[in-house]
Amino acid sequence: MVLDGRRTFDGLDKRENEKIRVKILQEMAMRIMTWAAALLISGLTVAFSLHAQTGASAAEQELFVSVNRARQTQGLPALKWNEALAAAARGHASLMAQRGSAAHGFAGEPSLASRATQAGARFVWLSENVAQGPAAETIQSEFLKSPNHRANMLDSDMDSIGVGVVERRGQLFAVEDFSKAK
Repeated sequence: MVLDGRRTFDGLDKRENEKIRVKILQEMAMRIMTWAAALLISGLTVAFSLHAQTGASAAEQELFVSVNRARQTQGLPALKWNEALAAAARGHASLMAQRGSAAHGFAGEPSLASRATQAGARFVWLSENVAQGPAAETIQSEFLKSPNHRANMLDSDMDSIGVGVVERRGQLFAVEDFSKAK
């Protein structure tokens, strides 16, 4: 209700309302920046500890962190690194690089389940993303645009991941193997 031309409906002066609004917006911006910084720090911490524990390449680490970042934005728990899945993924990525083609399987190659089992993985469920591209960031972007690849990354039943990346002639051949571990 305007009483003297300067008051708003809640009885505060328009300048006081503006000061309160600016303060609220500043607090919201600070919370967003704090959240973003925490997300960045946690991603870097995971990447550095992952490399120290497994020897995962920079591209493998980047894809691992990117998958967990995508899951976190959807309120899903982070996937755990599984070295056996990574070994299976690296083996398949190497074969893709040799053939110069991204595919889920090649003639004479064992199935995904057999590759994972042979590498020592114990699982209830499995899924896989494969791609080739010039950089890990490009590959992850394409995975996120693809409904099937995105569904694999955001599957709430999965709890583990292994990533394999092999470079050949400037192209990265990437495999993300997901599982619900036994």
